Amino acid sequence: MLLDHIHEMFNTVGVPNWVDWFGRPVATIFFFLSVEGFTHTHNQKRYLTRLLIGFWVMQIGNMVIQHFYPMDSFALINNIFGDLFVGVLTMYGIQQISEGRKHHQQGKIWGGILAIILPLIFGVLTIAAVSVAGTNAIWAKMIMLLPSPMLAENSFMLYLGPLMYLVRKKRSWQMLAVVAMAIVSTGFNFSTMFTTNFQWLMVFAIVPMFFYNGKLGRSMKGFFYAFYPLHIWILYLIAWFMGVGH
Repeated sequence: MLLDHIHEMFNTVGVPNWVDWFGRPVATIFFFLSVEGFTHTHNQKRYLTRLLIGFWVMQIGNMVIQHFYPMDSFALINNIFGDLFVGVLTMYGIQQISEGRKHHQQGKIWGGILAIILPLIFGVLTIAAVSVAGTNAIWAKMIMLLPSPMLAENSFMLYLGPLMYLVRKKRSWQMLAVVAMAIVSTGFNFSTMFTTNFQWLMVFAIVPMFFYNGKLGRSMKGFFYAFYPLHIWILYLIAWFMGVGH
């Protein structure tokens, strides 16, 4: 992840593309772990709330840093918390629909449908706001605090998480989903797979997935919640002070 973001911030000053290869599986591993986290957490709503707060903190932080230290040719859009929140909210919606159908509870079914489509509605609002007012209007910035696939770091690829949730009882099916998404990510153009079109390297996420024993390891969520935004902001500021992107 760190190497991935070093490449992102400094590729215009000579950091080679192959450095980014090592970061391609990272988001997929996060999506897999979000399935495990949602499935095993004792409080799903608290898990969702934590991801939402993480998204807000980083989104506001990105805006503030770019306001005081703008780059002409680079926009700070990193915010994996938004991807994870939308993915986990979709899992929650799927769960509610399943429980509603099982117990014949229409309220749960409709609540689940709302949970799934709400980020898409937020996305439409975001696109409309940016189209009308650009990204500098205050109300447009407020709307950009609504998590959606359109603001997600990995765009609609975040739905790989809910897909792995649907087949969570079969690890082999989860890995197959990753392989399928990796193939799709090439756009079926295999001529630039090691130059400009290397998102397919996400497929190597299946290696730790295969060896994962399903047991809870040492908790590092506090470290992750702090390290993720801080290292991106620090790298961005270093790039700004070096004159990268001006």
